[in-house]
Amino acid sequence: MDKGSISQVTEFVLHSLSGPGELQLFYFAFFTLFYLSIVLWNLLIVLTIISEPVPHTPMYFLLSNLSFIDVCLSTFATPKMIIDLLKEHKTISFEGCIAQIFFHHVFVGGEMMLLVAMAYDRYVAICQPLHYAAIMSLHKCIALVLGSCIIGILHSVSQLVFIVTLPFCGPNKVDSFFCDLPLVIKLACTDTYLLQILMLLESDVLAISSFLLLLISYSVILVTVQRRSSVGMAKARATLTAHVTVVTLFFGPSIFIFAWPFNNFPADKELSIFYTVFTPLLNPLIYALRNKEIITAMRKIKSQQVSS
Repeated sequence: MDKGSISQVTEFVLHSLSGPGELQLFYFAFFTLFYLSIVLWNLLIVLTIISEPVPHTPMYFLLSNLSFIDVCLSTFATPKMIIDLLKEHKTISFEGCIAQIFFHHVFVGGEMMLLVAMAYDRYVAICQPLHYAAIMSLHKCIALVLGSCIIGILHSVSQLVFIVTLPFCGPNKVDSFFCDLPLVIKLACTDTYLLQILMLLESDVLAISSFLLLLISYSVILVTVQRRSSVGMAKARATLTAHVTVVTLFFGPSIFIFAWPFNNFPADKELSIFYTVFTPLLNPLIYALRNKEIITAMRKIKSQQVSS
């Protein structure tokens, strides 16, 4: 059926960060620099892992894919938000809104599963070190990455099912800087209560199950290391604490938003900005830039460029 026959809305109005003109310019400069930093550092990590032989291990293979997803997660809406800060009328087409919803859930779902895959890699490395090479083969790593992508796509498609057939006849104002599905679905000109419940269940199952798997994995790793040596325990605790920090900062806002997706809280917009804009920079800072092998490889690349 042609979309025009079921929907009169051709565009949505986005409510970006508000404030006077000077504050809008500050937001523009700040988020532009922040976005460029995200892209630069994450792509640098990807190029370093690809080009240097030292970090060619399953952990770094998964880390390079995490950095790539972070670039995608920060790109699906942030550039438009930055451009909209200079506009008086912040609008997005119906098709653009659907595209944002699709890519948002693809990248968020994919990153959730990739974080679980990275926790599984650390579990095998620490709890079953003698079998690590056999278990975490190249084929296994590729399967984990592809599985994360497939689950992200399936999650996104399952979310789009709730909205693509709905009629929209106004209002068309979305109280967010991007088309957030719970806010868009409320604008439909029909009763969406059942769809809201189904969407809530599907999203919460993915987010909460992934979060619990991560916490269980890291808990088992810490218990295993504690039984072996106090020195190893101190090092593992520092590393895993950083990993758990990233996981908590990524999952916390997501779970909070999806726990009450149809109630607007004053902090919802800030939380959305946090896990779509700020978290993609935390991953390279905690996972990669504190890693001696990554830093050494980056310095080697820099010295090669200077020499050439």
